[in-house]
Amino acid sequence: MSTILGIIPARYASSRFPGKPLIDILGKSMIQRVYEQAKKSTRLTDVVVATDDERIYKHVESFGGKAVYTKAEHPSGTDRCFEALKQVKGDFDYVINIQGDEPFIDPTQIDLLCDVCDGKTELATLMIPVDSHEVLFDMGEVKITLNKNNEALYFSRMVIPYIKGKPEAEWHKHHAYFRHVGMYAYRKDILEAVTKLEPSSLENTESLEQLRWLENGYKVKCAVTSFDSHCIDTPEDIEKVIRLMGINK
Repeated sequence: MSTILGIIPARYASSRFPGKPLIDILGKSMIQRVYEQAKKSTRLTDVVVATDDERIYKHVESFGGKAVYTKAEHPSGTDRCFEALKQVKGDFDYVINIQGDEPFIDPTQIDLLCDVCDGKTELATLMIPVDSHEVLFDMGEVKITLNKNNEALYFSRMVIPYIKGKPEAEWHKHHAYFRHVGMYAYRKDILEAVTKLEPSSLENTESLEQLRWLENGYKVKCAVTSFDSHCIDTPEDIEKVIRLMGINK
C-alpha cells in the first residue's frame, strides 16, 4: 500500500478574501476544519499545512496540527506542495493536494483519490457527473473529457464534446459529462517533474494548470465521486456553504 502525504496549502494573502484560512466558521477556523477533516482519512499517512504566514503557522500549531513554512511567491499550490514535501520527514510515495478553502470536505473523497495511487498512476484527480444544463454551460465549472481508461484527454471551461443534432439544453442527457473536483494526487517523482515545466500555451489560454501536464504527455487518472465540493472564495460564501451542507448552527 502506498504511503501518502496530505498537504493543505494555505496562504494568508488573497485578492478577494485576505486571511481566509483563519476565518471563524461555527467556532473553528477554516484551516482547522480542513485539517481535522483530512485527518479523518483512513488512507493518508500524515497531514501537514504548507503556509507562507507566521499567523497561520502558529495557529495550526495551537490546535495540535503540523505545519511547514513555504515561500510566498509560489505560482501554484503544486509548487507549494513540492517545497513542503521536501521539509516533511518520511518517505512518501504520493502527495495529495487538499484544498484549504473547503472546510467540510468529506474524508471519503480523500480516500477515493488515495485508492488510485497504486504506484502506476502518475497524477490523479476527482470528478462528479453533470446532471443539468445550467452546470454544464457554467464557464466557471471545469469539465473533463476522458479516454476509455478514465484518464483526462482535456480539461476545459467550455463544453466538450459538442453534440451534433441535439438541443444544447438536452446535451447532458445524451453524453456522460463530468466536471472537475479540485483535489490532486501526485506520484512523488512526477510532482518534482511537473514543477520544472514551463507554463504551456493551453494552460495560459484556459488558465488551468493541469493542461500543462497533459500538454507535456503526463497522464491524469480521474476517479468519480458523488460528493460535491463547496469552497469558500468570498465572505458571502460562508453562509451559503453552511446552508448547502445542511449544518445546524
